[in-house]
Amino acid sequence: MADCITDKKYVFLFPGQGAQYTGMGLDLVDVSGEAGNLFTLASELIGQDAGKLLAEADGETLKRGGIAQPAITLVNLAAAAVLKSRGILPAACAGHSLGEYAALAACGVISAEDSLRLTVRRGQLMQEAVSALGESGGGMAAVIGIPGGEVEKAVNDWTAAGLRDLYVANLNAPLQTVVSGAAAALSKAETFFKEAGARRFIRLAVAGPFHSPLMAEAADKFAADLDRVSFADPAVPFFSNVTGKRVTSGGEARTLAMRQICSPVRWIDQESAIASTAPDAAVEAGPGKVLSGLWKDAGITIPCFPAGKLVDIEKICW
Repeated sequence: MADCITDKKYVFLFPGQGAQYTGMGLDLVDVSGEAGNLFTLASELIGQDAGKLLAEADGETLKRGGIAQPAITLVNLAAAAVLKSRGILPAACAGHSLGEYAALAACGVISAEDSLRLTVRRGQLMQEAVSALGESGGGMAAVIGIPGGEVEKAVNDWTAAGLRDLYVANLNAPLQTVVSGAAAALSKAETFFKEAGARRFIRLAVAGPFHSPLMAEAADKFAADLDRVSFADPAVPFFSNVTGKRVTSGGEARTLAMRQICSPVRWIDQESAIASTAPDAAVEAGPGKVLSGLWKDAGITIPCFPAGKLVDIEKICW
């Protein structure tokens, strides 16, 4: 393998729920002692062997909040560890939804252990909130082919008309907006958006209506967990889902982490803010290639490399 170009300015992007798949991250353990240590720590926190879980769990198991959140965070952190072992260091970080917790660790705001510990708890609380909703628990869906502003207006009009439990959750790309809501609301929304001209209405592989007021109870309970963790000022630039802007202090990062559970993910704004810092490249440090696709969809000419598998990480080295 050729030597890496280590004098480049890289931004690390960390994916969130929906990116998970069976076997993710297992190829990283063999090449990084730090990744192995992370798997050991995650096993202790979730109460079962993390490697065995990722090797054997089916899709339904992996999308449950109490499993998905620490599992994805683990693979995100492991990918970052392997990148760093090859001299690829972050000049800035951002995470999509759950991915923010790996980004917080990579920026030095919280420790890797606290990142895993918080996502275990966050996943449990959000799963409890979903269960409390009963049969109306619902989920999330991507509206493809309609500008985000039109989707937001439609959702606002929906609420004004007295229809309940549908919210804008992720502003992902100019023509991709994710809505979140109860099961009945999503069924009605599918019909509505398809009639409005959406090319596709894709249900996401998540367990509930995240980034919506339906998660308020989880956010309220999670505040106590955040208060027990030390939040330092970012050592490298960190960009927030809630504001789409750079976060400059640990106190601000803690406040936004609590708000993030119920707030929309302003990913388009984050991408623009990151691109304005003129990095040489972005790397998607975690499972899948969703964020690489969104980066391209935003029209950003700066390259973005998937980096959740060893074979992909090695391609970043020239």
